[in-house]
Amino acid sequence: MCELQKRGKATAVVCSEPFYRLAKTQAAAGGVPDLPLIVIPHPLGGASLDVVQSRADIAYGQLLQIIKDIRQ
Repeated sequence: MCELQKRGKATAVVCSEPFYRLAKTQAAAGGVPDLPLIVIPHPLGGASLDVVQSRADIAYGQLLQIIKDIRQ
């Protein structure tokens, strides 16, 4: 993802809450400390379809904000 962002491609990474700091660290190490992160509640594995849908709704809202910010 870092390479795509460096090439000017709009990019975002989805991660769950416990991995936020790791994702920020990895993005900075990859040279894109401002890489947009979409953060969802943890865990996702083994979650019911309703829980997955709820997390997708959370991610979608964040994605829309990222797109809005890019356009400004």
